[in-house]
This record gives sequence, C-alpha cells and structure tokens, in this order.
Amino acid sequence: MSAAGGPPEDHRSPQLAGSGASDYERYLRTDELLALQKTPAEWAHRDELLFTAVHQTSELWLKFAAGEVDEAAALMESGELWAAVRLLRRAVLALDYVTTSLAMLEQMSPWEYQEIRVVLGHGSGFDSPGFRAVAEVTRRAGRAFGRLVADAGLELVELYQRGREFEGLYQAAEALTDWDERIFVWRFRHYATVARSIGEDTTGTQGTPVAVLGKLIAQRQLPDLWKARATLVERFDAGSGGGSEGGSETVSVSEVPQPESASEIPQPEETDGRRDD
Repeated sequence: MSAAGGPPEDHRSPQLAGSGASDYERYLRTDELLALQKTPAEWAHRDELLFTAVHQTSELWLKFAAGEVDEAAALMESGELWAAVRLLRRAVLALDYVTTSLAMLEQMSPWEYQEIRVVLGHGSGFDSPGFRAVAEVTRRAGRAFGRLVADAGLELVELYQRGREFEGLYQAAEALTDWDERIFVWRFRHYATVARSIGEDTTGTQGTPVAVLGKLIAQRQLPDLWKARATLVERFDAGSGGGSEGGSETVSVSEVPQPESASEIPQPEETDGRRDD
C-alpha cells in the first residue's frame, strides 16, 4: 500500500525515463546496447555476432579497468596508497575477464573466419581505444608510484628488501606488478588466438606480419618492476640479501623512459582486425 494510504504501488511499472519496457531495460539502455550489433541479414557469417560480442564487451571492460587504474594513479598522487591498491586489484580482475573471453574466438573455424576477416576493412588492434587507454593510465600510475618511492627515500630494489617496513608501498608495487603481468598475459593469449585463426606466417589487415605481434609480447609497460627482481637475485647471491647496500644498480619506476607518442607504445595487435582484448 502507498504511504498515503492509496492503492498498492505497482512495483513492476517502470519509473525511470526512457523507452524500455522495464526499469532494468531503461537503466542499462538495453535497446540501444543490443542495436549496436549487425542484424542477421547484415552478417557475412553468423559468427560475426560472436566476434562482435567479444570485442565490444572487451572494450567495456577495458574502459572500466583503465578508469580504475587512472583513479588509482590519482590516489597515489595524493598519497592514498591503500585506496589505490584496492582499485588496482579491481582493474586486474577486469583484465582477467578480457583475457578469458578470448577463448570464445577459438570456437570459430579458421576457414570460416576468413569470411569475417575480409569485411573488417583495415580494422586493427592498433586502433583499440581500450588498449590505448590502458597504456596511458599505466604510465601515469607508474610515475605516481615512482614519486612515492622516491619521497620515502627509497629505490625500488630497497623497497622490496625492506617491504615489511613499508607495507603500503610494497603492496602498491605488487598490485602494479599484477596489473602489468595481466597485460602481458592478455597480449600473449591474444597472440595465440590470432595464430590459431590465421597462422604466424601471414600479414594482417594493416599489412604487418603476424610475427611482429609475437616480438612485442615480451615488452613490459612497467619494466623496472621486473628488473628489480633480477637485481634482488644478484644481491642475495652476492651475500647482501639482508641489507640495502651493495649488489647491482637499483632501479626506480619513475626512471622508466616513457613513450612520447602513440607510435612508440607497444601495441597489442596489428594483425587480423581483432583488437588486443
């Protein structure tokens, strides 16, 4: 019954503005969302819906993940480490969803996929707004973290040696490592999917050999987080694993050379029109 004692409220009738038949449809804008894919009459092959669904949902998850990392960077810039770590962990999980969705693309026949490939134009993962956003916010997060390490009077290797004294910084370093690792795993998984679909000795929609994608996989967005581990091994083996002096030169995330243009950013895919997602 309504608060004024009138007739019972109809909990099924929509209250939100919009054209959907229910508030669920209006809030999520499902009419618009489901109209973004080709109709069956427009398909070159029925697997176009599968192909499109994987890539469109991946762009959504990448948008979310990039937003979380960007906000995490802002939080680190203001010294709020633990709040940043929480958002980085959410971003990592989102990127996991992007990676696992690639398994759906392997359900396509490599022969029948050619019918889709030829209608992609020059579409390429180089043009993925999601990946470009990921690269941009990762650089910002790396710079913010590097400044925090420097402000603490530390170098990155020393932070790992004294991680229990600087728990917040240590956890942020590991969260960023998780994030960079997931980028690597995503790109590797995508490369495997591409190779399974069109082979490794072919060229893609923008004329670049598939083999180039394989060479880009090993490139890290935050390389010093990985170099630090090698330095830790060297220091420990040199007999100074318990201290902060000696061993190889230390590295700092803030010192990582940053690409100045999009063309310098390691790209996820330039092969068959699939975005690296």
